[in-house]
Amino acid sequence: MSTLAAQLALVPRIDVASADQAAEELDGFVQGHARGSIYHLNGWRRLAAVLFGHEAFCLMARKETGELTGILPLVRLKSRLFGNYMVSMPYVNYGGALADDPRVEETLMCAAAELAGLKGCSHVEFRDTFPRGPEWALRTDKVAMVLALPETGRALWSAIGGKCRAQVRRPMREGADVLHGGRELLTEFYAVFARNMRDLGTPVYPRRFFAQVMDMMGEAASISVVRLGGRPVAAALLLRDRLRMEVPWASSLRASNALGTNMLLYWSLLERAVEAGCTEFDFGRSSVGSGTWRFKKQWGAEERQLYWHYWLAPGQSVPALNPANPRYGLAVAFWKRLPLPFANLLGPHIVKSLP
Repeated sequence: MSTLAAQLALVPRIDVASADQAAEELDGFVQGHARGSIYHLNGWRRLAAVLFGHEAFCLMARKETGELTGILPLVRLKSRLFGNYMVSMPYVNYGGALADDPRVEETLMCAAAELAGLKGCSHVEFRDTFPRGPEWALRTDKVAMVLALPETGRALWSAIGGKCRAQVRRPMREGADVLHGGRELLTEFYAVFARNMRDLGTPVYPRRFFAQVMDMMGEAASISVVRLGGRPVAAALLLRDRLRMEVPWASSLRASNALGTNMLLYWSLLERAVEAGCTEFDFGRSSVGSGTWRFKKQWGAEERQLYWHYWLAPGQSVPALNPANPRYGLAVAFWKRLPLPFANLLGPHIVKSLP
């Protein structure tokens, strides 16, 4: 049997499901797969469709018997500012094709490229955690920073070293305290997060984005807030995925950074992950050598290479839609000077079309 024939025998049919179709079947497949992540679950595509109005799909590979053998979630982002393209998955660090056989995953990616071509897209971005074949364009400028966790908080406290311990103690001496909870802390989280994003020159997600994430994830989502003088000065939204705790969104106010409130926040997050029985803590993605990379490295986090693969339409090159791109330098500088209410009002209309 030829290679093509063998591949077609593995995947005789690929269905395209919308954000509201086959949710139970898709989620069951993800939860039963060793590499399945929370971002492969149907709720994340539905969030993009309902909240931001994007087209959201899931390609589903099936055997002749109808058995589901692989999936590939996709969201199409389309705007005048940033173009027309697809991502698996936008707004988060992970996504990509998911199957037991790599040939099925490749077939799903080819189907995504065909769908993108029909939609007039410039490219498809697959946020993978391992390398694929040379036929796919590739970016490797991002790494996930992951810390293997010990079994006890005491062992963790010892492992972080004296310098980190001293930085954690300082805000405690200044009277800072940490609160852990759920949606009742969302207002404080968003106040810190939105101000920090404005200060960085980055458009912010709407508050309802985080509210829907909290609702969708249930007990797997939580919020931690550091207060100083009764005011929130640092905050994070945590997501648990099996034995991994991840912090996709965290911020601290610049005025409080000198006191180490950000260090107290992250110590409390790590401590919570240990108490929850997690075996690793995912600090999120960074560029090697950047300030955020150094911050995460001091906790003992190790680099885990991220492989972002691309299908590119004819004449297209690998995109660089990020604030570090000199092309957006003036826009970033302008955004930093916006009054916070205007930044919070305008930001969601822009950021929804950024990956």
